[in-house]
Amino acid sequence: MSEHAGHNHGDTEVPDDFWESFYAERDQIWSGNPNAMLVREASDLQPGKALELGCGEGADAIWLAARGWQVTGVDVSALALERAAKHAEDAGVAEQILWLKRDLSSWEPEAQYDLVSAQFLHSPIELPRNSILAAAARAVAPGGALLVVGHESFPSWSKHPEPHEPLPTAAELAVELGLKAPDWSLETVDSVVRDITGPEGQIGTLTDSVLLARRTG
Repeated sequence: MSEHAGHNHGDTEVPDDFWESFYAERDQIWSGNPNAMLVREASDLQPGKALELGCGEGADAIWLAARGWQVTGVDVSALALERAAKHAEDAGVAEQILWLKRDLSSWEPEAQYDLVSAQFLHSPIELPRNSILAAAARAVAPGGALLVVGHESFPSWSKHPEPHEPLPTAAELAVELGLKAPDWSLETVDSVVRDITGPEGQIGTLTDSVLLARRTG
């Protein structure tokens, strides 16, 4: 969804309104490139049906579709989905992607998927992240994979408000979501440190948690 992690610019804000105005600020918010950890973790997966949560302007869904996946991309912002559909058309993969406008905090996937991906599912407004990810885990088909990539830390100069709860490591998230044997095998449990440059040229590091869990059977 967003690298705008944090919490609560006022609990009363409606997700639709917040994300519509967020995407309306500029013609393009994200780079248009797929998330690096999705590329790292999913490149060797056998294409099937994929669900992309908080798909934004569609780069990850389009990357998966180009690799042969049938993708459902879900986001709360109609404007983001409109852009995503256009990008998919331009990339020649429109027929492989279904775009759905849904509020993830109250939506439960009905189908089962070979891959469920949630990349940086953070929000400056209230977001029940664990209940969304628990629903995501329930949507993984037997033999399928759940890939969750999220922030674990922020650089010291970040203006993002810190969440109420510390952001979990991949191992902590696996425990919180109950992803354990015999029902699940953990294939990637990783903390990835990357260098980033701040708005005023400050150099900092950001730690991302990467969890790839496979439903056994």
